[in-house]
This record gives sequence, C-alpha cells and structure tokens, in this order.
Amino acid sequence: MSYRVMVVDDSGFMRKIISDLIELDSSFQVVATATNGREAIEKVAELKPDLVTMDVEMPEMNGLESLKVIMKEHPLPVIMLSGINEEGMRETIMALELGAFDFIRKPSASTSSYDIGQVGKELREQMKAAMLAKERRELRQAALEAKLQEAMPPLPEIPAAPPSRQPKPELERRTAGKPDSTAKVKPGSKPVAGNRADKPAASARQKGPQKPAFVKSSELTIATPEPAELPQQLIAPVAASKEAPVKPGPAKVTKESKLPKSSLPKQEPVDLERLLTRAKTGYTDLVAIGTSTGGPKALKAVLEKLPADFPAPIIIVQHMPPNFTKSLAQRLNTLSALNVMEAEAGMELLPGSAYVAPGGLHMQVVPRVGGGYQIALSHFEARNGHRPSVDVMFESLLPLQGLKRHLVLLTGMGSDGARAMKRLYDAGVTSTIAESEESCVVYGMPRSAIELGCVSQVLSLEQVGPKLVQIVK
Repeated sequence: MSYRVMVVDDSGFMRKIISDLIELDSSFQVVATATNGREAIEKVAELKPDLVTMDVEMPEMNGLESLKVIMKEHPLPVIMLSGINEEGMRETIMALELGAFDFIRKPSASTSSYDIGQVGKELREQMKAAMLAKERRELRQAALEAKLQEAMPPLPEIPAAPPSRQPKPELERRTAGKPDSTAKVKPGSKPVAGNRADKPAASARQKGPQKPAFVKSSELTIATPEPAELPQQLIAPVAASKEAPVKPGPAKVTKESKLPKSSLPKQEPVDLERLLTRAKTGYTDLVAIGTSTGGPKALKAVLEKLPADFPAPIIIVQHMPPNFTKSLAQRLNTLSALNVMEAEAGMELLPGSAYVAPGGLHMQVVPRVGGGYQIALSHFEARNGHRPSVDVMFESLLPLQGLKRHLVLLTGMGSDGARAMKRLYDAGVTSTIAESEESCVVYGMPRSAIELGCVSQVLSLEQVGPKLVQIVK
C-alpha cells in the first residue's frame, strides 16, 4: 500500500523535481499536482490525499492562506516548501503555528545535485514521520473509543407490560350484586357494598406523604444512652459537669495540648550557593526547553502562558536551519509577554527573557566573569544529527549547581535531549517535564526521556506553561 501525495507549486519545473524526489520511495505516490492555493483546496476536497507538499509563495492564493482553509475543512499532514528570503521564512513560521507538520528549504535551479538529493532525503523522512504520527493518533483514538465503549453500562432492557387480567364475563355476572361471604354482618343488619371490612387499611391505601401526628411535649420521651455506651473520654467531663458548674474564663494550654514537634512544618535547609546566585543575578532558577517537529506551535503555547516578570531566564533549542530561528524568535516575541530573541555569543541571561539557539550552532550556558551566566555558541560537530542539539545545551547545565534547573522536552522526532536529561536527573535535577503523547505532533523526544526513567512530570502542552509559573520561584 502506498500513500497518496499531492504536490502544490506554481513552478512546473519544481513540481517535477519534487514529484520525482517523492517517488524515489515506493511507499509514496504522487496522485495530483496544483499550481496555486485555490486549486489545492479544490483538489484536496475532491481527491482526499494522505499528505500534501505546499509551496509557501504562490500567485492568486499563497500557501499560508490555502493551509488555513485545508486545516479547517480537511485537516491532513502538510509539509511546507520554503524559500530562504525573509518573507518566505516569516510565512513558514506562521504556517507551522497553523498546523503544518514541518517544512524544508525549497531547492533552487542553481542547487547542486548533491544538495537536491539531501532535500529529497529530508523530505521523505518528514513524510514518513508524518504518516507514522497520523497512524499513531488514529490507533490511539480508536483505542480510546473502544475503552469508552467498554466502560459504558449496557442499556437496561425495558420489560414488556404484563397483559391486563380482566374478569371473565360469566364470573362477573354470577358474582355481581352478591354480598361478600367473608364479611361479618350483625344480626338484623343488611350487607352493604364497600363495607370497611372489605377495604384495605387507610395507611396502605394512602400513597402521598402522611401528615405527622402531633404529640404533646409532656408525652415526649427522649432516649439517652447509658454512661457505658458513651466513649470513655466523654464520661469524665460529663460526670464532672454534674458535680460543679464550669466558670467562664480563658482556656489554659497544657503541655499535652501543644502540637508535637513532628507535626510542625519542616523548613528547607538554606542553600548558600543559591542565595549567592540570587544576589549576583537576581534569580535562582533556569528553564531549558528542547523541541523539534511541531516545536514552533508548541513553543507558542508554552511561552504565551508566561508573564513578563517570569523570574527566570529560558533557553530554547528548536531544530531548525540558519536564519529560520531568527524569524522564529521574532514571531514568538510578538506573541509572548517575554523578551524573546535569537541568542548571540556573550549574551547575559536575564529573568523574563527567552533565548533561541541560532540554527547551525550549538548553544551552551557558561558562568559569566563577575557573576551570573551567559550564552556560548560553537560550531562543534552535530549531535544526534542536529546542530543546535538539545543534548549539548542540557549538558552545559551539569556544573551549574547554584541554579535550580527545570528541563522540558516537547514534541519532536528522534531522541535528542533524552540522554542529557537522564544525566542531569541522576545528578539530582528532579524538575523534569515531558509533553504527553496526546498533544505531541511527533511523540519521539519526550517518549525517549520517559523510557529512560528521568521524567518527573508528563503534562499536556496546555499544562506546561502554568506548571512552570507554579514551580519557578
């Protein structure tokens, strides 16, 4: 079975290139192409493909406008093909917020055959991940529906009404007008139909609530338990109250009535290193977030829940090519009360600010001369196939004992970040959060960390922001 794909691009040359790259994998078949967003909407409704590749910049209706309609009327995985100009990158980030699965950089006519091959490989990997994520969601939904069906009690069967038993006509004629032989009749009196003896007791006939009988207070007797029936600790005070009246006055507190030491709230030991950090930086906490596929939308959901005076800096690794991370940071800055920026070497970490690692560079946190912490960037080899890498960012936090570190892994393919989270967890960092499968676009990075046993809280995407507000002091 092959997945049915539609390619949308205003360039005939590009439609051919993309189609050929897709069909190098026999599990995908290009069933249609479209030249603009309007035509794409019509063909999606008619053909119902499994997946769409969508050019960002097109005449008549661009990819962003088309995506809005498709995700509303016929939601399905859409992979955006973006140019490297500023407008294309900005619209690509907005497309990811609207629900596009992911994006790749669109090859140009001058792109070498090697680079085109790399684009094709990346595109096919994303398409496979999109189909796998879609199938996992469908299986999970089917399992949930089956579980709900099992939990629902069966509807009670309504028994058929019993047939009414009517007296036989012969019997009615034979007994009509005859007195009841069982009734007792006084001598000389005539039997009367409907005698009281024939009727049930009034209490049995009456269906509604009965009026309470009035009882005189003098006839009312209240049963009181014997002293033996009372709890032992109540007998002595009751007996004492009979002997002497209690005089009003302030209650005396005896030694026995004081709270035991074990019930008093425990005070945490003073962490001198953290106090010193607060004195130098103005904060004691640091939040580190790693994400990949589906990340721009997830980051928006988390950061927009944080206030402008959030009392800690936030460092972010989003798997993304160079230049796109700058557009991402600018977009998040407009959507969040925080000060969001693309990180630069030497930037001082400040509370209420978020720093996005630039594409193509690893980001680390290092102590700052004179106190505090700052950003360090490097061109070291890619880790887990990525630069920036979440593992590299997390590992840089290991020696920072003066900070309370909060680690978060959101939606993304692969396992980047999981191993370093495990190292920090084993070193005593217990504030570790992973996004739940239900809200992930791709349940890869969070699942890897959960399987390593280093996640203290699994939260839906909507819960992550409020939880950070609660735990960061």
